[in-house]
Amino acid sequence: MKMKKSGPNNNESKTDKIQNPVEDSEELKVEKIRLYPIIGISLIFLVFQLYIALVRPIDSLISIPLHLCLAIALMILYKPLAKKYKKKWLWAIDIGFLIGLFVTVVYFIVSNERLTFRIMMVDLMTPMDLFVSFFMLLAIMEIVRRTIGLNLFIFIMIFIVYAFIGQYIGGPFRYSGMTWQQFAEMLTLSPDGIFGTPLATSLNILFYFLLFGAFFAKCGGGQVLIDMGMKLSDKTVGGPAKASVVSSSFMGMISGSAMANVSTTGVLTIPLMKKSGYTKEQSGAIEAVASTGGQIMPPIMGVGAFIMAEMIGISYVTIATAAIIPAAAYFLAIFVVVHLLAKKRKLDVQDEEIKYESEPIIPRLYQLIPIVVVVAMIFAGSSLTRAALIGVALSIVISLFSKKTRLSFLGFVAAALTGIRQAANIAIPTAAVGIMIGIVVRSGVANKLTSLIGDLGNGNLLVALLIAMLGCLLLGMALPTVAAYLISYILFVPTLISLGIPALPANMFIFYFGVVAQITPPVALAAFAAAGIAKADSWKTGWMAFSYALVAFIAPFVFVYQPEILLMGTVVDTVITTLIMCIGIIFLSGGVAGYFFKSLNNFIYRAVLVVIALLIITPETLTSAVGLVLGLAFGVYMYFQNKKDISLLNKNSQGVNY
Repeated sequence: MKMKKSGPNNNESKTDKIQNPVEDSEELKVEKIRLYPIIGISLIFLVFQLYIALVRPIDSLISIPLHLCLAIALMILYKPLAKKYKKKWLWAIDIGFLIGLFVTVVYFIVSNERLTFRIMMVDLMTPMDLFVSFFMLLAIMEIVRRTIGLNLFIFIMIFIVYAFIGQYIGGPFRYSGMTWQQFAEMLTLSPDGIFGTPLATSLNILFYFLLFGAFFAKCGGGQVLIDMGMKLSDKTVGGPAKASVVSSSFMGMISGSAMANVSTTGVLTIPLMKKSGYTKEQSGAIEAVASTGGQIMPPIMGVGAFIMAEMIGISYVTIATAAIIPAAAYFLAIFVVVHLLAKKRKLDVQDEEIKYESEPIIPRLYQLIPIVVVVAMIFAGSSLTRAALIGVALSIVISLFSKKTRLSFLGFVAAALTGIRQAANIAIPTAAVGIMIGIVVRSGVANKLTSLIGDLGNGNLLVALLIAMLGCLLLGMALPTVAAYLISYILFVPTLISLGIPALPANMFIFYFGVVAQITPPVALAAFAAAGIAKADSWKTGWMAFSYALVAFIAPFVFVYQPEILLMGTVVDTVITTLIMCIGIIFLSGGVAGYFFKSLNNFIYRAVLVVIALLIITPETLTSAVGLVLGLAFGVYMYFQNKKDISLLNKNSQGVNY
């Protein structure tokens, strides 16, 4: 049966259903008692954000708290206690939170002048200052528990406990401690607390890009990207798996979320991969790895890259440009793996009956104009906010050209609600991480950790990198990517920079490991989500995804030792380094897939390939040269072995025929 977009009892195409923002919007599926307040707060949120972007900015001591309070209010209504626990009296708690948020906004507006001229660590905290600080702490912790889960909640609690017992513990992490008043001041009146740079980035940049992503997807552009990815690989070996890689890389340009990619492209690619001959676990693992790569795929790279630009003070264009080669290497690796798996499983000829079918793509290419314009504006030097807003406007205008993508009033509301909800979902972890950042800065944990890592490794860069890698993976398993990056930035970047690593490679190093934690067991959230769609064993799928993404664990070490990969060198050095890494990737992919000119059923052969790959990729001239020579010898040997096997097979076949 062909993978068509229409069923026997349904005249409406699947494309239409995906692009129908009313039917496909979860935001409109809540009961009316919550829907109207959600729409009202979302409208206020949207008008406020458009006002500060298009009319005039508002003082940050008002705009940042207002941004957070609106985000928390929305998520309280989306995730009410009364609905989860089936007890109506719990609405009293949520209404109390909403009233407290309103009081908080009024407090920052009324107290703006006093807070502007207030002197940190000198002026005393008023009772209202203390109330607002601890109320915001309580509200953030509760909404983190509801929307993100206990991992981040517990992580923050550990930091809070440390803030008050740090003066009583021994060892390198002892510090002078802080009082309740100092803690409250740090939370809401310090540039390193809740209302610091991460939340400011959410206010000034992330909101608009998430809004653009929602409108671009709802107006048809997202479906065009998926269809392009699916069709580009239709007629190649292992086509459905390659389609997963391509479509997920395209979708990564706008979603930047592994889970979103899995749920969007996985429902199409995983069934096709299974039908074409890949196992359930292989299908889920391939989709998980490809979808995770969306977060490192320029030009958008998810929200983490925007925050990185703000934290280290360089342009977003520099970060997106530097990420091109590592992202290409990542997708090259998974592309080669799926190709070799197809060769190993003898999936050379694709069955016409499992071909992906969609509406003609060329007539719909105009729907990609918004993202092309946004990228062009960013690289031309336009402000990120302006580029995103123009992208929203273009998405709406271009959707009018087709009846299938034209937004009705409800469709427009659904797209806006989706983008605003996504923005609220990002504002909450960025604010929550501000609590931990404030404690780390106040206690000097980062400096203590730098000293400790230096002592453990005796100043050895590789040891420091391995420790940072482990820490980033653990954080990435427990926290959302944004939160994991921000905490890693505070804890590990000072150490890496102190060992002579430039700021960009140091930040890209921790960012990569925060991302690939999504496919690192024992958590591997993206792999487990893909396994659910594939109806596969989650544990096997997680480890398989981990093995397919091995290059993602090697590349960060390469661009630390050879920053030419990040375009931080001459053109010649960059080209040579990139070519060597690509050759190493091919050998590594062969070892992972178990195929190199022929099936490698002998584990020793696969291990040899991995060792050769590591020698080639290792940023040392001697080891790379040795690896290339060994690789050439091994490749020649396997080529002639394959020729020999084919010859024997032909002789046996002729003998049988005779």
